Amino acid sequence: MSPSDPLRHSASDLARTDALAQRRAWLPPEAPPSALVLDSWARCLDHGLDAGAPMRVPVVEAAELARRRDRAQVVLGLAQAELVTLSRQIAGSNHLLAFADADGVILDLQSDSRFDSSGDGNDGSIVAGSHWHESVAGTNGLGTALAAGQAVAVTGREHWFHSLGDVSCTAAPVRDAQGRIVGVLDASSYVLTRHRHTQALVQMAARHIENRLLAQQSRGQLLLAVHPRAEFLGTLSAGLLAFDGDGRLVASNATARELLAGLAPALGREFDALFAEPFEHLLARLQRDEETRVRDSLGSLLVARRLSPAPARRAAAAVAAPAPAAPRPRTDFVAADAAVVAACRLAERAVRLNVPLLLQGETGTGKEVLARHVHRHGGRRGEFVAVNCGGMPADLFEAELFGHVAGAFTGARPGGSPGLLARADGGTLLLDEIAELPLPLQATLLRFLDDGVSRPVGALEGRRLDVQVLAATHRNLDEAVRAGRFRADLLYRLHTVRVELPPLRARSDFDDAAHALLREIDAGVQLSGSALRRLRRHDWPGNFRELRSVLVRALLQRSLEAEAEAGGAELHEADIERALPAGPPATPAAEAPDGAEAGSALRRQGDALVRQTWERCGRSVSRTARELGISRSTVYRHLDG
Repeated sequence: MSPSDPLRHSASDLARTDALAQRRAWLPPEAPPSALVLDSWARCLDHGLDAGAPMRVPVVEAAELARRRDRAQVVLGLAQAELVTLSRQIAGSNHLLAFADADGVILDLQSDSRFDSSGDGNDGSIVAGSHWHESVAGTNGLGTALAAGQAVAVTGREHWFHSLGDVSCTAAPVRDAQGRIVGVLDASSYVLTRHRHTQALVQMAARHIENRLLAQQSRGQLLLAVHPRAEFLGTLSAGLLAFDGDGRLVASNATARELLAGLAPALGREFDALFAEPFEHLLARLQRDEETRVRDSLGSLLVARRLSPAPARRAAAAVAAPAPAAPRPRTDFVAADAAVVAACRLAERAVRLNVPLLLQGETGTGKEVLARHVHRHGGRRGEFVAVNCGGMPADLFEAELFGHVAGAFTGARPGGSPGLLARADGGTLLLDEIAELPLPLQATLLRFLDDGVSRPVGALEGRRLDVQVLAATHRNLDEAVRAGRFRADLLYRLHTVRVELPPLRARSDFDDAAHALLREIDAGVQLSGSALRRLRRHDWPGNFRELRSVLVRALLQRSLEAEAEAGGAELHEADIERALPAGPPATPAAEAPDGAEAGSALRRQGDALVRQTWERCGRSVSRTARELGISRSTVYRHLDG
């Protein structure tokens, strides 16, 4: 029996002991309650709550609910965004998500339609305005997280009231920049359909809210992200510290306080008392670089990244301000690499001028992602239409792209078709894999680019359209022109502006990209430093597509249930190693043949095999790729060789 067990502390009170013992017996023997739950049960007895009685949860009046929402306006706005994200992550688990204020009154909620939250709240249903403080609702995720001041999971019969015995809920408090609880995030579902990662996801969502709230409350201050390892600065594992212009600590998150444990990082503490250098020295370095190393007063080395401009300093210690950097383009994907930033800016300018744009880069580098970005931010009011030039039969391509009239050819639609170009009128047309566009259609496309008139198959007259044309390819079109597979005049027209996306292996923001992609797949899992280092060593011929596949395989091969229940999980180097594609065994350096000689020999063998298969398949690139189990781009590379 642990020292915190209420049964031990209340041995002299037989009635209390009997009540807790009976409550404990209601649980299966193999599932003993946690210390948090036992402490909550003891408080329920103190509040005089009868576990078997009908549950009555008070609901505040509409006017009072409006006042509470108004008081919590900032944190509520941040929480609402997290509720939407969290709902997608645990979709299908019959869930209900709620955000409550520091008193336990629910301000907003979002639910799966299959979770029963009907009723007026007084019968124990979960509605906006219902008051779930532990003193009235007994042991429950939301109220117990507030009472304990920490994240908690309450499952099934661990709830104080019997009527909640089929519900599982997990909750985490949200604290402001000064460490005060300003709300609580809760996820509830039926016990049988609960999501195994819910507890970790709720805690992560609460930390997201806290970090964003801290950033908002620290505007005008120097906001730093700190961590012993640079690759964690962009993750939830980073500590956040805010200093005013005189170097006094004005805000910190829980992670930062843990990193500086032993240094008493209380609010108002001087920077010089926490770190082994003057505040002015740090400011001077951060004006040159956004990231630098700093040693705390106990000798531990941390990496610090500036997340906001340096605050105004008192005149005696003023430091010359650096020239403002050009703002990065607004993107909804990772774009911190200089080459990617330049590509985004060039593409955005080209779209504003409504000139054709050619996107080039290896397969999987994000050409369609960039195309969708420039469509959204280029002021185009129409639809974004993507066409795979290699995925449509040549004899139907013209009719699909330009449309056709009724009866134009055998199999034509009875009412005709306006075509994909007409569908993109006022918007953007992406011609993906443009190198595979059949030669006859290249001339037709060139005519449209010249006069902007779409002529449906079988029609006597054309129609002028306003379409922003983007083309994308991973092939060298100059070589295709020399080989006679692509028209030179079409190439000249298409690459009025040419944008090149770098391969993943060459990007300076690789770590950010890997973290972001993993969050899309499973936000409850992080990459360890060793996993990131192993990922960086891979060549990534498939770029983002390959990276996504590797991360998915790593997640599937690793059982995360135990770690997720403990509040998070990490992928490690061994997980990545198992998920990477198997290659030929490495040749010892002493036995290795000359690299150039061996490489050219292997290339010649590959060229010959692909060419023989291509001839046997009637010179069909698609059939060749399917037969050999390789991509069309690989077939083209061997044919060009």
